[in-house]
Amino acid sequence: MDNTVNSRNLNRAFILVLDGFGIGAAPDADKFNDEGADTLGHIAEACFQGKADRKDIRSEKLAVPFLESLGLGEAYRLATGRRPAGFKSLASTFGRYAACREISHGKDTSSGHWEIAGAPVLFDWDYFPQAPSFPKWLIDSLKHQAGIPGILGNCHASGTEIIKELGEEHIGSGKPICYTSIDSVFQVAAHEEGFGLKNLYSLCEKARQILDESDSNIARVIARPFTGSPENFTRTSNRKDYSVPPPGETLLDRLKQWGRRVYGVGKIPEIFAGRGITDSVKAPGNDGIFALVRELAGTAEPGSLVFANFVDFDMLYGHRRDVTGYACALERLDRQLEEIPVMLQPGDLAVITADHGCDPAFRGSNHTREYVPALFFGPGIQPGNAGIRDSFSDIGQTVAFHLGIPPLEYGKTVPGAARSRSCGWSSRLQ
Repeated sequence: MDNTVNSRNLNRAFILVLDGFGIGAAPDADKFNDEGADTLGHIAEACFQGKADRKDIRSEKLAVPFLESLGLGEAYRLATGRRPAGFKSLASTFGRYAACREISHGKDTSSGHWEIAGAPVLFDWDYFPQAPSFPKWLIDSLKHQAGIPGILGNCHASGTEIIKELGEEHIGSGKPICYTSIDSVFQVAAHEEGFGLKNLYSLCEKARQILDESDSNIARVIARPFTGSPENFTRTSNRKDYSVPPPGETLLDRLKQWGRRVYGVGKIPEIFAGRGITDSVKAPGNDGIFALVRELAGTAEPGSLVFANFVDFDMLYGHRRDVTGYACALERLDRQLEEIPVMLQPGDLAVITADHGCDPAFRGSNHTREYVPALFFGPGIQPGNAGIRDSFSDIGQTVAFHLGIPPLEYGKTVPGAARSRSCGWSSRLQ
């Protein structure tokens, strides 16, 4: 098949993922012990009641006017039957909005992103049980292959808390701190200077290889470097994920096959194990990620996809159950996102969405099973209500149609949210 297409006739697309930004408990939240989880709702309520001290904001409500204009409050209403505290009913919206359910068997980063890209996880991950979490064969293999004296932790834990608890012993013993969570993940924390960043990465690569060669179906191995002294240990931006590849062909794979550029911004390349990525660009934190998106809005080629993950919501605030920090980060990014519409070119489509919830007001410190928003906007995109979508894959299918490539296996094109001018492929409309 000749996949060559005149680039002058090609649209561009931007998928912007707010990591851990749910809009209300999903219909199957009870299966995940997440009844009552509501990331956006609880943050908005805390702001409205004066329980989130946002010193640079003088509003009593969560101040996200751009996201609200795209239809965020209306998408939340679709999911929950009400609007977030302080949000008003809108006669019209700037964007086309929807609430999306997840069909993947999990509530983790990998499953969420892969489903967005058209490859839902329709199998069960393996997990590590409560302490001691890791099987003896895994620890013994790591000791032998990586030459470490042993491990610390071996439990379910919050990353920041276990570093406080075991960081000093780690430096003295040379034993890495290994822990997990409710997700399918093996996490390794080590001091960048004392243990060495290259040694940490090498250890995680060996752990990934050991797990791949076993019968374990573990989604990710994550390197969690930190610096500082026992009084002020701090995790750094040199985190690195070692993921298994997606279970099927994704939007990214298809675009690469058709000779398109796929820009993976932030941790996107690691989430997809490098598959389907043509250009990998990284930066620390939300501000750095937005700066890259802004740059790519001016330089990305016709027909390309910019896929970015704003990690701070999940990593810095959701898991740490910091409602105020989460609210401030949302308000800051909202002010930045206001710049996007003027950067878009004719034929561009942007969609703001999420991969799962991470409710900072909920019990525990794990992800939460929630609806996520899908806010589509760009020149020629029809504003209004796109309803509740049956899968995150509707986002990927819509982008595929907009970019003029053949339909993906999963998902349905969201009517009015895309306009294809580059080929005659039929979409799956509903």
